[in-house]
Amino acid sequence: MPHYLNKIQSYYIMYRIVNWLKFLSFGGLFLLIAMMIMATVLEKFHGSAWTSIYFYGSPLFIGLWWTVSLSSICYLTKRKLWKKPATFLLHISFILILTGAFTTYVYGIQGRVHLRCNEPPSDTFVTDDGQSRNLPFRIRLLTFKTESYMGSFAPTDYVSTLQITDQENSFETQVSMNRICRYKHYRFYQSGYDSDQKGSTLLVSYDPWGIGITYTGYAIMLLAFLVFPFDSRSRFRQLLKLNPLSVKSFILFGSFTLFSQAVQARPQSLPEESAAELGKLYVYYNDRICPLQTFARDFTTKLYGKQTYKGLNAEQVLAGWLFFYDDWKNEPMIRIKNDNVRQLLQTDKGYVALTDFINEKGYKLNESLNLTGNRKERNAIEKANEKFSLVTAVCTGQAIKLFPYQSGHDKFPIWYALTDNLPDDIPKEQWGFIHYSLSFVAEAIARNDQKEVVNLLKKIRKYQQNEAAGVLPSPTRFKAELWYNQINSSRSVAIPAILIGLVAFFFYSKRLSLQKQNPASATPVLVCGLTLIWCYLTAVITLRGFISGHFPLSNGYETMQFMAVTAVTAGIVIRRRFEIAISFAYLTCGLTLMVAMMGESDPSVTPLMPVLSSPLLSIHVMVIMMAYVLLMFTMLNGLTACILRHTGKDHTDSIKRLYQISSVILYPATFLLATGIFVGAIWANISWGRYWGWDPKEVWALITLLIYSTALHTGSFKSFARPMFFHIYMVVAFLSVLITYFGVNFLLGGLHSYAG
Repeated sequence: MPHYLNKIQSYYIMYRIVNWLKFLSFGGLFLLIAMMIMATVLEKFHGSAWTSIYFYGSPLFIGLWWTVSLSSICYLTKRKLWKKPATFLLHISFILILTGAFTTYVYGIQGRVHLRCNEPPSDTFVTDDGQSRNLPFRIRLLTFKTESYMGSFAPTDYVSTLQITDQENSFETQVSMNRICRYKHYRFYQSGYDSDQKGSTLLVSYDPWGIGITYTGYAIMLLAFLVFPFDSRSRFRQLLKLNPLSVKSFILFGSFTLFSQAVQARPQSLPEESAAELGKLYVYYNDRICPLQTFARDFTTKLYGKQTYKGLNAEQVLAGWLFFYDDWKNEPMIRIKNDNVRQLLQTDKGYVALTDFINEKGYKLNESLNLTGNRKERNAIEKANEKFSLVTAVCTGQAIKLFPYQSGHDKFPIWYALTDNLPDDIPKEQWGFIHYSLSFVAEAIARNDQKEVVNLLKKIRKYQQNEAAGVLPSPTRFKAELWYNQINSSRSVAIPAILIGLVAFFFYSKRLSLQKQNPASATPVLVCGLTLIWCYLTAVITLRGFISGHFPLSNGYETMQFMAVTAVTAGIVIRRRFEIAISFAYLTCGLTLMVAMMGESDPSVTPLMPVLSSPLLSIHVMVIMMAYVLLMFTMLNGLTACILRHTGKDHTDSIKRLYQISSVILYPATFLLATGIFVGAIWANISWGRYWGWDPKEVWALITLLIYSTALHTGSFKSFARPMFFHIYMVVAFLSVLITYFGVNFLLGGLHSYAG
């Protein structure tokens, strides 16, 4: 056979081998994605234990991961990707992470040990499958204590003091939330405690090899991300040469507020000055001490959906219910969204009065509360009942804990409401003050003596400062919360941002269709608006963080606010080479703030759960939110391309330009998403004793990462080099982001459901 025929044959064989390796790698990966999607859905009905056995722990699932890993190694070798260091390191890191996970699966052991104070040490623990295992040392519980926030019963940490003894050593150590004990490849995590606080339950993890291999993979992955922008052989660098993005940011602080409210016929209440003094009282609310103004704003928002009612601010609304009950009980300010609940209340209106809940037979929802049926309807009835209960508790003073008193046996002052039973050792003078001070305020109001009202409220505040001097928030923090309550209004930014974003989107889309290259005259004005919004949101987030004492990324409301400011920042940074990003920034900012206003997101400032008290949490959420913003930009870019495609004109150049920009954005978005996921895994390992538990949120985050990372493989999938296919893929792929953030929180549940 001629030499050239042998060469052709060898090339053909190599081509077939590469194709088979690609099929095994990506085909197996797509099958894994399908299995994980199916597992998260079935877990809702069968539970996590069932899916662990029949999906995540099944030989098929594990075998597929090994097939994907081994075929990927061969595929990387055949394509000589070691010539691209960053790309090669990145893929190797994922293989190492999977290897570490498999090693943990094979050699790792998890269980629990229960210890009691003043009892003999234990040298055994019980595994998750119920077997007893020996420890190579003895462990004893010396003390257990619950640490709380100053002046509150809300826990900040659970601390077990242990003594570990073997033939070589004997030492004392502590285990608490986000602080583990390591000894001889055994790791101890705080898991629970006995009601008498004399016993502690520790999670035990034995994993001598898996964690080290996994963390090595994380380190290599981080190194790859750092090297990637500087690798001249990478596609990312090639795209950057075509699309140099200007990287500038503004650091500006200020405030931006928009308030409007039509004056309507309104019920009686206190004047603004007197109501403001009422709002300056301290109150024990949400396991912390805060201004009564905060309680008033949350109360008004829960009832009405807004922070004002008929031109009255939140403090005036609260004062109205406290001191003018007969006038307010007929006010239709309790928002009812559900049609079935409206039917039960015998009304077709969206807002009802307190009296609408009562008829001659009694409470209208009483029978419906005990019925089992549609979950959505049941939740709606429970929410309506919660609002009714909240109003009645406020009117009676039961919900408002204004009066601190410290008995001799208390660590710190206990806060009491008017209807609470007071301690037996309380002096008669204080007993009388607590019971009658608000009555004196009511009498002064009846006389319309506003000066006396203010004086009496100041006396109550003085009493609070004397009785709880050691636990009250500092004057600076107290004033900061008052400022925060005044300026925090998502609605005032969300709606204008969406409207401006829509106008700007069509404006820049029109410019793209006309292929105009010169900067738009409206751009400086729009950038100025973004800068003002950035200043406002930054001020709000900064104040909220100062008030709460932690970075505000612990719930859905806070993450949406951070996502909004991130979108604005991204729009400002990349606007020079990507003008339409300005409209994307407005739209993303407005939509995320609108989501923050939804009923499922709780805007209340609350103490942080002990498990969430970790800087890794802030990094995890922050990086993930930044990735989501960039992915939303690629989705909006894809929608723009689809609109241009269907205008009836040839916009090939514009669509290609948008494709190049989205491709550039996709790289940092995917890297940030991967980094956020694996930082979260490290946090989970420190807090819960395992870095991956196949929780629905974890699974869908992994699915999202795999879906978007697939689009980076233009060398393996030529379709992604076609601009329109890429754009449509970006639009559809964003559904995985929505499912990961919203679908899991509100539909699938799991360990991460608190995030909503």
